[in-house]
Amino acid sequence: MTIPVQLPMQLPAEAPLDMPVQRLDGNPPAAIEVKTRPHGMAVKRLLMILLTAMFSLAASSEVRLSFSRDGLDLFDAMLLLCFVPLFTWVAFGFVVSTIGFFKLISGEHPGFTAIPSPASALRHRTAVLMPVYNESVEDTFGRVRAMARSIAQAGGAGWIDFFILSDSNPFHGKAELAAWEKLAPQAPIHVYYRRREQNIARKPGNIAEWVRRFGGAYENMLVLDADSMMSGAAIVGMAAIMEERPSIGLLQTVPMITNARTLFQRWMQFASEAYGPIASAGLLWWSGAEANFWGHNAIVRTRAFAESCGLPELPGKAPFGGHIQSHDMFESALLRRRGWAVHMIMIGGSYEEFPPSIVDFSIRDRRWMQGNLQHLRLLGASGLNGASRLHLFLGATAYLTSPGWLLLLLTSILRVGVTGDYQPAGGMPFNVLWLTLVLLFGPKIMGAIWLLADGARRRAFGGGFAVVRSVLTETLFSILLAPITMVTQTKALVGLLLGIPSGWTTQTRDAHRIEVRSVLPLLREHLALGALFAATALLNAWLAIWLLPLTVGLLCAPWLISLTSSDELGDAAGRAGLFRVPPPDIEDVASDEPQGEAATA
Repeated sequence: MTIPVQLPMQLPAEAPLDMPVQRLDGNPPAAIEVKTRPHGMAVKRLLMILLTAMFSLAASSEVRLSFSRDGLDLFDAMLLLCFVPLFTWVAFGFVVSTIGFFKLISGEHPGFTAIPSPASALRHRTAVLMPVYNESVEDTFGRVRAMARSIAQAGGAGWIDFFILSDSNPFHGKAELAAWEKLAPQAPIHVYYRRREQNIARKPGNIAEWVRRFGGAYENMLVLDADSMMSGAAIVGMAAIMEERPSIGLLQTVPMITNARTLFQRWMQFASEAYGPIASAGLLWWSGAEANFWGHNAIVRTRAFAESCGLPELPGKAPFGGHIQSHDMFESALLRRRGWAVHMIMIGGSYEEFPPSIVDFSIRDRRWMQGNLQHLRLLGASGLNGASRLHLFLGATAYLTSPGWLLLLLTSILRVGVTGDYQPAGGMPFNVLWLTLVLLFGPKIMGAIWLLADGARRRAFGGGFAVVRSVLTETLFSILLAPITMVTQTKALVGLLLGIPSGWTTQTRDAHRIEVRSVLPLLREHLALGALFAATALLNAWLAIWLLPLTVGLLCAPWLISLTSSDELGDAAGRAGLFRVPPPDIEDVASDEPQGEAATA
């Protein structure tokens, strides 16, 4: 006789917590009486701004002097108008990466390290929240099962509960509930499941509904995405930090890419692990207690979030009105407005998956563009501090560099067509051109040096030859991808300005080879611009040579997208040691991931 399995409770008893909608005008709310800003941050930020300004001023002055030798005309003015902000952006990234490089290479910053996970330090409950929206049920619950086991092994079972917060449709909901009924009785920690009937305000609405119903019972909430993976040691360790530092409102990890299968995913995974640490160390250096929130793989003090982060709707219609789409960056600004510390930490055991192809990444990037450009409307919100406004401004203007770059190129071509006068490199002085190349590729060189400088790290990436080969291949791929991204982002911006919102569909996470013929309709503008660049040979051969890397990237776009979307080529790259990275440092979680060379190479 089969004894029926007793199902645990689907949800715990409700513990309501008020989460008022915040006003963005008028007098800001009072801040907590805790000093959370480390000493010396003003000096660090001033140094960062001065170094960026020094590069930008030197280059722009040199270009202006070069242009003005025969008098400034309209084309010169337009080229300067495009060049100065673009160069400033590149210089800022170089300065931040250089600071991070010296912090890492000197050993002053340890880089990605494990953190102590003393479960004995826990005194308050933490909820791990995984919002899902029509995701693969098997993959989602596989991650939940692995993380629940890892949390228990780290000693957090008595203090940490797991919530699957579904916004899926009824069909997916039935499959999710069946999977929960199978998982929950076997899980070593409490695993709860809730599905909303209406997907109101997307993920922030999902989280806010949980806070208002259950937040009163939990000191902290650790927010994940559906593709997030975190080790129990990392989760317990972060909860322990929150116990020890009551002034912290949010701890954001820097997740690495896991489960890379396609060539594109492996390429992005290597770039993330090779160059990401120096950029992250630089960002930590100037952010201090006023860091950013990326919406997942982060732990948040529930009470601080409830009192600070009730999001209002913006006046007007989408894409720039309505719900705040890139809510996470603004939520960190609202936490700082109340005085809570927002820190970013570089630890092991924090992972996320990456879109499997350039097309899938572009779809996600368009949503990010819409959300980040919304932030331009939020820069004037009352009570935000300077660092928060800088984060919002940088996130928004990052998406204006592509149309700025395209305008710079088209102005250069038009200038030659109208005047018949071609000057090498568009008239830019050669010392400025070389400086630009140093600033663009310097972070990659510093990343390679950092990988090669330590024997253990070098071996983890496959050895010195493998590192050099991977860096060179990644650089070539990046050069080809750059003009594709330029056109894609410019096209997306035009669509948003015409009032076409990005939408919010389920993200594609499964590897799928994209055929060349299926992607051609998406690349009409790319191919047309590539043909235009090639046709400049009729105007001036040297102009065409200067544009050649962009021409090749645009005309080869269908094949680059198709080839890099292949999981077979991804596996081949793994077997050849190309784009090799260290395996995940979460053994119990990794055991639920695909096994073998494709999973860890």
